[in-house]
Amino acid sequence: MTTEPANPWLSWSYVQDNWADISEALGQHITLTVQAVLIALCLALPLAVLAHGRPRVAGTVLGIAGILYTIPSLALFAVLAPFTGIGRTTVLIGLVAYALLVLVRNILVGLEGVDPEVRDAARGLGYGRARMLLRVELPNALPSVIVGIRLATVTTVALVTIGVVVGYGGLGQLMYRGFNSSYRAEIVTATLLTLAIALAADLLVMLLGRLATPWARTGRAA
Repeated sequence: MTTEPANPWLSWSYVQDNWADISEALGQHITLTVQAVLIALCLALPLAVLAHGRPRVAGTVLGIAGILYTIPSLALFAVLAPFTGIGRTTVLIGLVAYALLVLVRNILVGLEGVDPEVRDAARGLGYGRARMLLRVELPNALPSVIVGIRLATVTTVALVTIGVVVGYGGLGQLMYRGFNSSYRAEIVTATLLTLAIALAADLLVMLLGRLATPWARTGRAA
């Protein structure tokens, strides 16, 4: 007869006994990720459109987003904490800042990659600037936008765990507690759930992207 080691890497009894904590951290992790990506997308879309319409602005927009992206997460939280406090708001602002560059860059690449002949055909049909953007450029840029959302989502899932340093890190809180107590099952369970969220979110966004861009699978323009 074999007995379970005192400090196993995986433990179903740990999951059962601590499901309340695990489900709370899981919900916190998913909510933070969704909110951060949606807010970043709402900010990135007009910024990318502005940069696309005014090429001189593109360098400034990408430069500022790039500077935010290069700030280490711990340093960014330390800068924000005196103004936004310790907790959820600070983590959310940091996550939005990191997702912004990925989204702006991919939306801009998508807009600039639209076939000039497609634009010429739209102008020939009398499309104005706004109609051109909404009916021609954004639909054709969707595949690149979807790639940006996938990258931003997976990155955000990973970064949420860092939020534990300001007291709001989703599954990172379980990892931190597990490392402090050297309890392997808590560390591995939180890690596996983080990976599962990233894989599920990536697959979901990819499927939604395929549904939204049927022309991309047939190789024709929108």
